[in-house]
Amino acid sequence: MPRAPASEHSHAAKLAHLLDDAFEVPGTSWRFGLDPLLGLLPGVGDLAGLLLSLVVLAEARARGVRRAVLLRMLGIVFIDFVVGSVPIVGDAFDFWYKPNLRTLRLLERELERRKQSGEG
Repeated sequence: MPRAPASEHSHAAKLAHLLDDAFEVPGTSWRFGLDPLLGLLPGVGDLAGLLLSLVVLAEARARGVRRAVLLRMLGIVFIDFVVGSVPIVGDAFDFWYKPNLRTLRLLERELERRKQSGEG
């Protein structure tokens, strides 16, 4: 997934990529990050993934992102936490869903919208 230049060096972007696509399966284009690996740890893994995912939301809030966008981002993280908590199915879901990159894209779109409208 291509990175938007404006946020390439932000903490949120770095964390999102670390959690969702830091590693590549050799010989494929399939990528995954630490989030699904954390989910494999019983009990604490999904909670740790949730807390790390909230960092992206915290950066969005600090940048003044609209409430509607923050709620969409929170919904993505919530879906990941709930479904990811289901044994076996949730672990597979974590490798596919990539919630942090989804929330990062929402943040980037919002920042671009504000830039084009002259708000920020």
